[in-house]
Amino acid sequence: MTQSLLITRRLPDRVLAAAGARFDVTLRDETKPLTQRELRAALTEFDAVLPTLGDRFDAALFAEVGKPRCGILANFGVGYNHIDAVAAKAAGVAVTNTPGAVTDATADVALTLILMTARRAGEAERILRAGKWEGWGPVQMLGTHVTGKRVGIVGMGRIGKAIARRCHYGFGMDVVFANRSTVDDPGLPARQVPLAEAMAADFVVVAVPGSPATHHLINAAAFAAMKSEGIFVNISRGDVVDEAALIAALRAGQIKGAGLDVYEFEPKVPTELVAMENVTLLPHIGTAALEVREAMGLMAVDNLVAHLEGRPLPNAV
Repeated sequence: MTQSLLITRRLPDRVLAAAGARFDVTLRDETKPLTQRELRAALTEFDAVLPTLGDRFDAALFAEVGKPRCGILANFGVGYNHIDAVAAKAAGVAVTNTPGAVTDATADVALTLILMTARRAGEAERILRAGKWEGWGPVQMLGTHVTGKRVGIVGMGRIGKAIARRCHYGFGMDVVFANRSTVDDPGLPARQVPLAEAMAADFVVVAVPGSPATHHLINAAAFAAMKSEGIFVNISRGDVVDEAALIAALRAGQIKGAGLDVYEFEPKVPTELVAMENVTLLPHIGTAALEVREAMGLMAVDNLVAHLEGRPLPNAV
């Protein structure tokens, strides 16, 4: 008998075809996360679930359900802070993710945010589109030079290292980084430093995983360590940053600007940030390239098939 699979958001056609070849697929064709009722149904009415960002399988849900029918949550994405993996394991539910597939695309967006914010690209485009550009001038839209500056990377995992390589080899930047554990080989000339020192770089990029341990890791004290000309970038998870502290730092001129692809309460973006010209705002597009999303989805399907066949899970968490 074919096992049932719930896919909680529409995925690329190639991924849906691969899943449909091995499972009886129910596709939830919506963009919002699962509701509480849908979360309960996911665990009790399906053999497997392919969830993604925002589908909150927390400890309270597992306690409520008791013994679920679902045997695996094959998460679409490397971050799985929306899933309580410990509670899932206790309930007999495996959890997997999609590392590797997202690394380069996410690092690319980090560089996009650095460049857009430093060179005021969003602001400049808005001026042009509004018909307010009156021609080239020597002091028009002066931004911050990127090449040769210092970047501080918070979180030196796969994505952090990919960002560091782009910054160092592409832009000749000096790299310092903060990491909870010692990184013996960062893969390039780079120096591990305390968080406060990393925050004092010209550009700061946060690339830590979302978890209770990293919630509000970047808080008012962290922003106080930044220089007034510093630019802050977040491509990790929104709640790693205390958004109120970020807004306060920007308002006070404590930092020069920010580039964000993720938000603490997304899809809600504070109106204060939207109103600031020195902030670049992207709608969580870190992995939004077709080949990347296909690779992520096929990796999730590989995890599902391994579970179906009783093999070791390629990307168990």
